[in-house]
Amino acid sequence: MISIQRLTKRFGAQTAVDGLCLDVPAGMIVGLLGPNGAGKTTTLKMLTGMLLPDAGSATICGVNVVAQPMEAKRLMGFVPDSGAVYESLTGLEFLLMIGALYGIGEDEARPRIRQFLDFFELDEVTLTSKLLGAYSKGMRRKVVITAALLHNPRVVLLDEPLDGLDANAAVGFKALLETLARDGKTIVYSSHVLDVVERVCDRVAIMARGKLVVEGTPDELQRAHGADTLEQLFTRLTGLSGLEARAESFAKNVLS
Repeated sequence: MISIQRLTKRFGAQTAVDGLCLDVPAGMIVGLLGPNGAGKTTTLKMLTGMLLPDAGSATICGVNVVAQPMEAKRLMGFVPDSGAVYESLTGLEFLLMIGALYGIGEDEARPRIRQFLDFFELDEVTLTSKLLGAYSKGMRRKVVITAALLHNPRVVLLDEPLDGLDANAAVGFKALLETLARDGKTIVYSSHVLDVVERVCDRVAIMARGKLVVEGTPDELQRAHGADTLEQLFTRLTGLSGLEARAESFAKNVLS
């Protein structure tokens, strides 16, 4: 469903993504992990066509994201980490616009939006009469997730999707992802919240300095590297080992 072959992106002298190779089959939730600057968001932006790669290729359901950008976009839904929306529109106006972009008429879009409204417990008055610029961060995130799933995409790309969601909404969304995967959808979940990734994702791909370090199930990777937890594995492979000791020393010498 997703095939990434030697994907590379440079910004001046800096290589943000360096020859990345990764294949994701249908019905799989893959956690994309890495420290800040590892290249996760840049990778997702290349998959969505927001950034053009300098080398390599990527396909969504066999469709090349550079050669056939519109066809590829029809197959995917994207939740960016920014949660950006058109602040001068109401939530309903924004979602109806998204539906129209995917060729979904208002008569068809409204019942779908109503279902998401019920699922996320969004107030209908707010959705219809309040501009998005006045929404809370969590409410915006719910609208952005709805926009990403409204056209029933085959591939879903998520960049820190739980950021801003309350506990109940987060639990419901994680259950939704598992259901979508069972129905055959392919999901890439980029996050810094390792315990959530460990519970939700079938496989994880860990990046560091633009390169893929390891990829596999959390259990098999932990066994292979002698780690007790995904967090321990992550710190070992991304060069962050000793962080707890550094934090303890910093607290004693600077903050005490």
